[in-house]
Amino acid sequence: MAFVEPVDLSGYGVALTPLALAQEDGLRAAAADGALWNLRVTSVPEPENTRQYIEDALAMRTAGDRFAFAVLDKPGGKVIGCSSYHDILPAVKRVEIGYTWYAKSTQRSHVNTACKLLMMTHAFETLGCHVVGWRTDNFNFASQAAIERLGARKDGVIRGHALRRDGTIRDTVMYSLRSGEWPEVKAQLLYSLHKPR
Repeated sequence: MAFVEPVDLSGYGVALTPLALAQEDGLRAAAADGALWNLRVTSVPEPENTRQYIEDALAMRTAGDRFAFAVLDKPGGKVIGCSSYHDILPAVKRVEIGYTWYAKSTQRSHVNTACKLLMMTHAFETLGCHVVGWRTDNFNFASQAAIERLGARKDGVIRGHALRRDGTIRDTVMYSLRSGEWPEVKAQLLYSLHKPR
C-alpha cells in the first residue's frame, strides 16, 4: 500500500483530483493562460510536452515519489492548474508540496490558499505527517511569498541545488511546517478564506 493513496480533495471553491491522461487538454489550456512555460523558475509544461508531463507524473506516482493532482475550479470543473505531494518519505512521515502552478487568470485569488489548505489538512490529519515541506527557486519571489503566507517557516537555502529549464543552476529555498504548528496555521488559513474580500 502506498503512503499516499488516490484521493479526491474538495472544498473552498476548488477540487483536487488525481492527475490523469484524460486531463491533458485541460492542463494544456490552463498552462496557455499566461503562457506559463515561458517562466524560467517554474516546471509548467510547454503545450507540446503536456502529455509527457502527465506521463512523468504518473511514473513518479508508481514509484512512490510524487502524487500529482489536477486542480479544478468548482462548480464548473475546469482544469486550472496542478499541484503535487513529492519527495514522499513514509518512514519519517514527511511530504513536500510542490510542482504547483495555476492558470494566470486564477493567480492572486483564493485558489492557492484553498488548495494548500486541502492538501495540508490531508497530509497532517489523514496521512499523519509530522512535517510538510516546500521548496522553490531562489529567484521565484512570488512563490516564496505565497509559501510564507501559508505559515511555513524558512529552513534555509541549498546552494547550487538543481537545474532550471534554461540550463542554469539554481539555489533552492526550503520551507517546512511541523504538525505542532498546524492547528494555528489551519485556523489562520480558514480565516483568510472566509474573511470578506
